[in-house]
Parts: sequence; C-alpha cells; structure tokens
Amino acid sequence: MDSSVSHRRVLFLPGFDPAPARAHRERYRREGAAQAEISGYEIAVSSDPAQNPHAWQVRATIDGHETQAQIDVLVWSDLVRAAMEGGISARYLQMLRTAWRYIGSGAIWRLMRLRKGPVIAALYPVAALLLQAAIAVIIGAAASYLAFSASERAMIAIEGDRSTQSGFLLRAGSAALLALWVTWRLLRLFKDRDGWFLAHYLMQDYAYTAARDGAYPPELSDRLAGFTEKLIAASGAGDEVLLVGHSSGAYLAVTVLADALRSGRVAEAPRIGLLTLGQVVPMASFLPRADRLRADLAYLAASECITWVDVTAPGDGCAFALCDPVAVSGVAPARKLWPRVISAAFSQTLQPQTWARLRWRFFRLHFQYLCAFDRPGDYDYFAITAGPQSLGDRFAGRAASASRIEAPVNRYRSMAA
Repeated sequence: MDSSVSHRRVLFLPGFDPAPARAHRERYRREGAAQAEISGYEIAVSSDPAQNPHAWQVRATIDGHETQAQIDVLVWSDLVRAAMEGGISARYLQMLRTAWRYIGSGAIWRLMRLRKGPVIAALYPVAALLLQAAIAVIIGAAASYLAFSASERAMIAIEGDRSTQSGFLLRAGSAALLALWVTWRLLRLFKDRDGWFLAHYLMQDYAYTAARDGAYPPELSDRLAGFTEKLIAASGAGDEVLLVGHSSGAYLAVTVLADALRSGRVAEAPRIGLLTLGQVVPMASFLPRADRLRADLAYLAASECITWVDVTAPGDGCAFALCDPVAVSGVAPARKLWPRVISAAFSQTLQPQTWARLRWRFFRLHFQYLCAFDRPGDYDYFAITAGPQSLGDRFAGRAASASRIEAPVNRYRSMAA
C-alpha cells in the first residue's frame, strides 16, 4: 500500500440537511468505529484542538500506517432551516411552482431518461402533499356534514319543523367554518409529523434547487464563496486536501472546487481530491439557468490537477446512480478526464441481512455512503478520509463502472462566461 498521506484536510459539504455539524461528527464517530471493527484497523475521533465546533480530528492506524486528519463541515444548515420556515399555504404554493419549473422546462422528462428512482423521489412529496390535502378536505367535509345534520335534527326536534332560512344559513356557515378548521388542523398535524412522511422536507429540498431555475440564490452564492476561501486556506497544509460532497452537496462542491482552482490561489503541493457521493447533479444542471454549475462541471472534467471520484449505487433510489454528471449534463469537454464513476454496489458490499433491512429505507440508504459497510471493497469512506492513500492512489487502477450512463440528454447546455 502507498503510504504517502500522513496528514489530510477533509472538507465535508452536506446536502440539503438541517442537522448541525455535531450530528455529522457523531455519525462519523459511530460508523467509523463500526468500520474499524469490521475491517481490522484503528480509528479514533476527538474534538478539534482549536475549539472549532464544526470540525474534528481523526487518528487512524491502517495496515500499519499511522495517519491523522482534520475534518471540517462546510455549514449551510442555517440556510436550510431558514428555507424550511413558512406555513402550510406557502409549502403548497412552492409545490406548484416547483412542479411547473421541472415540467414547464421539460427537465422532468429528460431526467426520467436517466434514472426513474430519483424522479419518483422528486414526485413523492408532490403526491404525498396532495394526498394529505385530500385526506384533510374529506375528513373536514365529513365533520362539517355530520355537524350540520346533527344541528338540523336538533332544530327539528325543538321546533317540530325545519328551521327558518336565517337559521339554515347560520348552521351552514358554522359547518363550513368547522370544515376549514378541521382541514387546517389535519394539515398542521401532517406537517408536525413530517419526520415520518418527509413530504414537506423533500418538497423544500427540490423547491430550493428550482427556485431560481438552477441558478444559486444570493445567500447560497455568498456561502459558497466562503467555502471557497476555506478550501484555498486548507490547501496550504497536509499531504492531501479532500473535498467531499454528499447528495445536493455534491454539485455545490463542484462549484467550490472550480472557483478555488480558477482563483489561482490553491497551493500546488498537496494533492486535491473531490469525492462526490449519492449525487443529484442533474436535478440542478438540467434546469435552464444552471449556467454556472454546467460551466463548473466542464471545467473540473478537464482539470489535470485533481482527482474526482463519483460514487453512487443503483440501490440508492434518491441518487442518479452511475450517471456521469458531466456527460449527462451535455457539457463534457473534448478531453474529458473526470469524474471516475464508481458503484458502491450495496447489494454486494452489505451482508444479505443488512441489505434486506435497509433496502426499503430509501432515505437511510441515501446516507449509506457515509456509513460502515459489511464487505467494503475499494470504497471505504473512513479509509478514504483517514487512511494512508490519497484518493488518486486508491483508485488509480480502478476502472469506471461499465454500466455507467453517459448519454448527453440535457436540453440546456449554456455555460456562464
């Protein structure tokens, strides 16, 4: 084994996730210990000596080589939480706007030509929110009808005949108000229990991506500029700088690295690796105004000073599994070097009982890339982020997946100047 890395800086860019940095640290600690026990190496996680609440230190002994790493979370969870604020009516309005952006632009039909799983995942919150609304309206109408009928029977029992027109209108109005109140309360209950359904959460995820037709909103663009500065600063230390992007954090990582390289301020000594996990790049790059992202994809694809490995798995229904994000976006340069598309092959790298337990837990599977594997192959998240091999060395002899998808099906291919 090449032991050329003794110290590594890792910058982790999560997806659309409101969880604080400590949640990522605890998952790394828990899953890293599990992977170390399975794979027979040692790994220890401790807090950052500089008291950075968004970072932690890792010491590992793998195949006799001692290494250390500092892992920093690039935090944008506050932007996620802010985006998730708002009432029920706002969420349904977002649903209509988001559906129109994907359908009206034609992006949804082209995305379906890649993988149906993530498209179904994108349609799920729409279907779930509509179903919740239908259930709430039906129950509200039923409650209204029962209340109105009961009041009508009571009036007949008292007066011996049907009530006056004014009495009828009063009861009808009261029943209508009851229907609205019951409907609203049920919709509120569904929203409060969204941890079970994830309809509001996923709807906001897609709405945030599509809000400006693929262009980054100003607050996110500013945050990415800060991430770029952190990457530039990190490039001056260690044997390797590794940028990891998960889910929608994958395409944000593409922009961060591209901006850093274009700045000309990245130190040349450390090797630079980009590891994208469970990527959903086409959900953004297929939108009309994603010019900046498409330009960043094309730029990194031809870069000779990085290693870019893209890891997905067909078992992950929330990711565009084995879809080359550059090629399918229609912006592959003539001399395309990256990414190297690799399968995590959940059905092979997890024990049958583990796979049976997780295969229908779609949201959990989407985070499996950051967890322990029963039978890890060359993809071992903890060996990659804390082991003695650089990303380039580890995958130097690894061929890209033969079943990868490279068809350039994107309709929109304009790129920012």
